[in-house]
Amino acid sequence: MEAVPVRARVYVACVAVAALLCLLPLPDAPTPWGAVALLAALYAGCERVARSRFVGISHPAGTFYPVLLAGAFLLPAPAAALVAVPGALLSHAEQRPVALRRVWRAAQLVLGVWAAARVHWALGGRDAVVAGDVPYALGPAGAAVLAFCLVLALLDGGILALAERVPVRRAWRGLVARSLAPIAVHGLAGLMMAVLWRSPYGPVAALLVLLPMCVSWWAFAQYHRERAAHQATIRALVQAVDIKDGYTRGHSERVGQASMMIARELGMDDERVEVLRFAGILHDVGKLGVPTRLLRKDGPLTPEERRVIELHPEYGHEMVRGIGFLGEARAAVLHHHERLDGTGYPYGLVGSQIPESARVVAVADAFDAMTSTRSYSRARPVAVALAELKRCSGSQFDPVMVEALVEAVGRAGWRPAVTADDVHPPRVPPPGSPVSSRPGAHR
Repeated sequence: MEAVPVRARVYVACVAVAALLCLLPLPDAPTPWGAVALLAALYAGCERVARSRFVGISHPAGTFYPVLLAGAFLLPAPAAALVAVPGALLSHAEQRPVALRRVWRAAQLVLGVWAAARVHWALGGRDAVVAGDVPYALGPAGAAVLAFCLVLALLDGGILALAERVPVRRAWRGLVARSLAPIAVHGLAGLMMAVLWRSPYGPVAALLVLLPMCVSWWAFAQYHRERAAHQATIRALVQAVDIKDGYTRGHSERVGQASMMIARELGMDDERVEVLRFAGILHDVGKLGVPTRLLRKDGPLTPEERRVIELHPEYGHEMVRGIGFLGEARAAVLHHHERLDGTGYPYGLVGSQIPESARVVAVADAFDAMTSTRSYSRARPVAVALAELKRCSGSQFDPVMVEALVEAVGRAGWRPAVTADDVHPPRVPPPGSPVSSRPGAHR
């Protein structure tokens, strides 16, 4: 995302200034520069290893929180916060603007570690660590981890609302719940590092704590590699459909985006939102089994030709039913042309018999078809398309899904796209005709 809104840049600048203030040394607490340098080097080095070809973790969140939290348990707050700076500023950023992203990451971690260290110090955790009293140290450490998690979630929600235009009421939803358990595990490892660091065995023994963590990080990396392979599979299928049916190039990606907007508006969790995005992207994959001449035919389809095209949901389901990670997306591929009144295909399901994922994709599919210019139909304004969806809700479309799309588009907007050269005069259907009877609606 190269074009970062001005308000988001101002927000990052304010967070960076607050982070700089947190780095000012306390007058009554000498800075142990040796420990700061060692922990900072360890954190920066571990971050580089985590993103190496051997491990391959590309998640933007810090993967070596144990080192940062160990610093919060061992050092005064400004010194502990300083540990995060070199690693964050030297970290790899996959998207532009690189400098802004690095500054944001450094400022965010500085504030999180500073807050954790202050809470830990205020609750007497440092004395427990020095004494090696692990049971007593668990309470202050737990409070410090919670403070660290809350600060990161608070800042992340702000950047989502300002830079990604996520609605304020949803920007912070689930951030703490998703991150608290993993960060708590990292906090326990960080506490073990801190206790061993203060033991007679010193920093060398503390480093042994990272060995089991490295194994878990490697396993996590394998999961991300598998996920990347899933994404590549989906991209290959979509590209094959786009090549075969040039009239609707880009349609699958936009239906996936609209499906995701509906799912988020309905309050679905992130994992299900992702599955519904897959459902939208793959809904027309069955077109690979339909003769190209039918997909690219400009004139009206004969009844026999329409019956052939109406087989594409079943073809698509056959293609994807063995792909386990798609989950309920497979049902959407099969049933996205069903109608609430039972006149759809392939099975004529009625009402709630139609899977929820298919009802989401049906609305997204029709919306993009109406707002995109193709060789057989001219794009309609977004407002007109939404009004048509409302008119057909209850008979063709699920009213809940239609209303969710209306709300999402009203808040975030929608950019209609031209998916084919308008080289033929468009056949504009008569006003009031149902969406499903429009030319090309089933293609």
